[in-house]
Amino acid sequence: MHNVWLQQQGDAAILELNGQRLAFTTDSFVVSPLFFPGGDIGKLAVCGTVNDLVVSGAKPLWLTAGFILPEGISREKLQLIVRSMAETAQGLDLPIVAGDTKVVSTGDPENLFINTSGVGLVLPEVHWETSSIKPSDQIIISGSIGDHGAAIMASRLGLGPGEAPLSDCAPLYYLLEPLKPYFPQIKVMRDPTRGGLATALKELATVADVDMVVEETSIPVREKVRAIAEITGVDPYYLACEGRAILVVQENAAADVLHTLKGHPLCNEAAIIGAVRPGKGNLFLRTALGGTRPMQMLAGTPLPRIC
Repeated sequence: MHNVWLQQQGDAAILELNGQRLAFTTDSFVVSPLFFPGGDIGKLAVCGTVNDLVVSGAKPLWLTAGFILPEGISREKLQLIVRSMAETAQGLDLPIVAGDTKVVSTGDPENLFINTSGVGLVLPEVHWETSSIKPSDQIIISGSIGDHGAAIMASRLGLGPGEAPLSDCAPLYYLLEPLKPYFPQIKVMRDPTRGGLATALKELATVADVDMVVEETSIPVREKVRAIAEITGVDPYYLACEGRAILVVQENAAADVLHTLKGHPLCNEAAIIGAVRPGKGNLFLRTALGGTRPMQMLAGTPLPRIC
């Protein structure tokens, strides 16, 4: 069945109402453990939905929250999660305007799930389309990759606070105002959540019908993330991020966009990591040894319940 909104294949549907464009998104969060280094499922639920709106060029306006609670969850744990959601939303002056709660019997008091939906107002300067991506455009990442996925794995391995990397879980709302002068040169933004950097870029390359080439030596990966990835045999390029943005930018504006990003403390590791080339939807990694290997979208789920 033809559905123009789903065919947008963005992080949020763009809807028109009375001459204005609204972004609408929904997501369900099933992370385990519920608390992890740098965050918890409550903070993650707010940040995840806010970030889907932001990378769609929208100022978040309202959120909703739905809870699927397992029988036996402790009241203290639930209070911590709800308080974390409230504090994260309040820090953005973002109201949670509706909610729902259901209780189910799962046999596991950790099986707490949260669904959040969000509505945002698309800024008038934003005209981002994946189809506008062209050869010579530059690919920028706003910070180090894989931190969230590695933090979850470290929690499951029982690593202590000093050994485990911190999740990058954070709202991307701070990107909108400083990047506004460059909105005409930005082709598209994405947040590389499930499937990580590689999956997000492969999806963009496929939809835009171009090739993308990224440089291994330019992609910021923290040492603790590399260590966790090596221990578990997981490719860090497929680990989820929950506070990073991918930007595809016109070549002549890439240096200015990067300089602007680096002016924010959460983006001091931002980097131009590659470029768009003529092609047919391929993603290539140019390795530190000078070789080139193709990268595909994430197949299966090597790390269940990560976001």
